[in-house]
Amino acid sequence: MGNLDLGLIGNCGISALVDRRAKIVWCCLPRYDGDPVFHQLLGSASGDPDDGAFSIELEGFKSSEQFYVRNTAILKTILYGESGSVEVTDYIPRFYTRNRPFRPQTLIRRVSIKDGRPRIRVKLRPRFSYGQTAPSLTTGAHHIRYIGPDMTLRLTTDAPLVYILQETAFNLNNPLSFVLGPDESLADSPMETARNFEEYTESYWRTWSLRLALQPEWQDAVVRAAITLKLCSYEPTGAIVAAMTTSIPEAPGSGRNWDYRYCWVRDAYFVIRALTSLAAGRTLEHYYRWIMNIVAGNTGHIQPVYGLALEEALTERTAGSLPGFQSGSGVNNGPVRIGNQAYEHFQHDTYGNLILGSAPAFMDGRLSVRAGLEEFHWLESAGEQAFKLHDQPDAGIWELRSRARVHTSSSVMCWAACDRLAKIATCLGLSDRTAHWRQRAELIKAKILSCTWSDKRKAFVDSFGGEYLDASVMLMGELGFLDGNDPRFVSTVEQLEKVLGRGPFMMRYEAADDFGVPETAFNVCAFWRLDSLARIGKRDQAREIFVSLLNARNHLGLMSEDTHPITGAAWGNFPQTYSMVGIVNGATRLSKPWEAFV
Repeated sequence: MGNLDLGLIGNCGISALVDRRAKIVWCCLPRYDGDPVFHQLLGSASGDPDDGAFSIELEGFKSSEQFYVRNTAILKTILYGESGSVEVTDYIPRFYTRNRPFRPQTLIRRVSIKDGRPRIRVKLRPRFSYGQTAPSLTTGAHHIRYIGPDMTLRLTTDAPLVYILQETAFNLNNPLSFVLGPDESLADSPMETARNFEEYTESYWRTWSLRLALQPEWQDAVVRAAITLKLCSYEPTGAIVAAMTTSIPEAPGSGRNWDYRYCWVRDAYFVIRALTSLAAGRTLEHYYRWIMNIVAGNTGHIQPVYGLALEEALTERTAGSLPGFQSGSGVNNGPVRIGNQAYEHFQHDTYGNLILGSAPAFMDGRLSVRAGLEEFHWLESAGEQAFKLHDQPDAGIWELRSRARVHTSSSVMCWAACDRLAKIATCLGLSDRTAHWRQRAELIKAKILSCTWSDKRKAFVDSFGGEYLDASVMLMGELGFLDGNDPRFVSTVEQLEKVLGRGPFMMRYEAADDFGVPETAFNVCAFWRLDSLARIGKRDQAREIFVSLLNARNHLGLMSEDTHPITGAAWGNFPQTYSMVGIVNGATRLSKPWEAFV
């Protein structure tokens, strides 16, 4: 891959990205959509390539290896050098204490000797206001304070402070601990704090992973995907971000740069569906509370995307201070965007995604937040909107900014809204509401079937009366709109493969969009493809594609939004929840059953 070889650490409150050489290159505070105090992923405002990062540099560096502690979110990087090697352990504390989750806004790094007599240099250079403001510094006996306009970070460490302040290379004689977080004193020494928190955090993640309901094949891939999806949830409110980053372009120099650090109702539904299939119900509970805060009393328009704390206005602007991902030497991958104009869009699939994401709360008796009649009536208001808008133009699943159509995938999701409301009504014993919503679902389905099938293309097309193919129509199978044996669905899948398939990868659509014809393949479309292939009886082909897609992950098992089908390079925001969902769903659908092994 090469360009997004990063590891994710986090605690469902904050996160950070670490590169192969143990450099923290991205971390936003005080939450995922906050100020990137470490922003080297998107370049440096000052022009100094060391600004906006937290580096542990090994003198005479030759190579590295990087891996997660199995079944955890604890990352280890081993740096090999001419005179010795060191092991860097990175994590963000997460565990339970006093019967509640402990998730401080704190990064912890531990550095130890692996062998030889290594010398290291520590460069800790946070910046504020998207790289525009250098901090002022004050020091204490064992800490350095980095003071910015709106926040102060404190590093507490047992390393010599003068070496950190002056960025002096020094011999690593003993293990060192670095605790970077709020401007608060530690109750214990840095070493004890780092060691104890790591032990508790490792125990938390191992316990969480152990409870996942896994199929026998591809377990490591699924556990890594599940942990990553869990880390993309913002536990204080229940929101789920689409990705941890902003403005990593979908293709080099394309201008397709978006801020994904918000909660799309659509993306969150797919995350919830995947985690629920693995029996990870707590994230569902938190998200359900978030979504109910939107629908309670809302009888009209629902935005496709909100902020982590239900912010409605996500006004889009650019951070001119940062050059952009891998920009420089004549390469321009800017701009860096903050906010997302999609909050202004009408995307009618939102109503279906909202209802589908909420449905398990009515049916899963294990949940502490099981929903009832009042919540059903709230969702019925969303269903009314879905029925009203199912044949009206919108921006669609791909959030087109310059044109509106009656998109097939949006209409199918409106059908799903009515279909699932009928099922929820049945669960609640409301026979009259079951009949009402079933009738509406049937009306929408009949219209979709008559308006989106193209005899010319031998496929369902992207929009009512349209002529172009679009990978999102494959959701007809996944959502239960059409049976896998339906000849129209089989033909659609075959035509999509011919037109949009690129080896194991899949393009989103064939029509040009606001920026021209897309250059890179959208990873989740490839996972929709293998799901569809399995449904139409081509399971062996689907398994081959799935293995190829797993090989497209980075060295730690993470995926971004897009993959260049020729170079194999990863592009788009990272890690992308859609892509990680695809790994979970693909393995769940395609794995051989336990009976084949035991």
